[in-house]
Amino acid sequence: MPPTRPEPATFVLLHGAWHGGWVWGRVAPHLREAGHQVLAPTLTGLSDRAHLLHPSVGLDTHVRDVVALLDAEDLHDVVLVGHSYGGQVVTGVTDQRPHRIRRRVYLDAFVGRDGEAAIDLLPAQVAEHYRESVAGPGFGWLVPVRSLEVLGVTGQEDLDWLHPRLTPHPWLTYTQPLTLTGACDAVPAAFVECTDWMRVFQQQAERAEAAGWPVLTVPTGHEAMVTAPEALAKALIDAAE
Repeated sequence: MPPTRPEPATFVLLHGAWHGGWVWGRVAPHLREAGHQVLAPTLTGLSDRAHLLHPSVGLDTHVRDVVALLDAEDLHDVVLVGHSYGGQVVTGVTDQRPHRIRRRVYLDAFVGRDGEAAIDLLPAQVAEHYRESVAGPGFGWLVPVRSLEVLGVTGQEDLDWLHPRLTPHPWLTYTQPLTLTGACDAVPAAFVECTDWMRVFQQQAERAEAAGWPVLTVPTGHEAMVTAPEALAKALIDAAE
């Protein structure tokens, strides 16, 4: 008998700092070809929603963005994917709407616990760099766009595609801690680590592994959706199963 095709899911793909939903444009076609539905919202204050940026945009704002999307579209059987900072949003959303989520997937992302803020989960040297950037060019409330080369993007075509689209990120999203009931713990989770860069999220991958989650790897830089979209799509599908 031919192998059974997995039940189709709805992938909701959440971008990280500085990006927008557009960054998944190279990954979404592969997921759709595999029979899945794909939504890639832009979080408040970023990219095409940058006109809504103000100092009070925080983690809770972005959690509300995605909860509202799930409710308005009446989505179920969702594979909720968060890249980088987006991992905090995945955790917050899943805690509020666990019945709508099939699996949560953390792509080189924060695996926060109750009371933890994103800035607390960064390596000390990286966290200090963020604080200095916010205090200086970030005017005290913005995280300026980080060097793409540091994130592992080296191809000129990729750099030219990304640079004009990135926007500053609200600092409150990094300092506001998660407030969880524990409901998210009942939803299965997986971690996908990008291994060909400075591996800022290695400790998060180790936290996921210690929790018994599947941990998959993609041999590319942090911006896997740009530099390795086909391999990433396969990893996300594997993680969803």
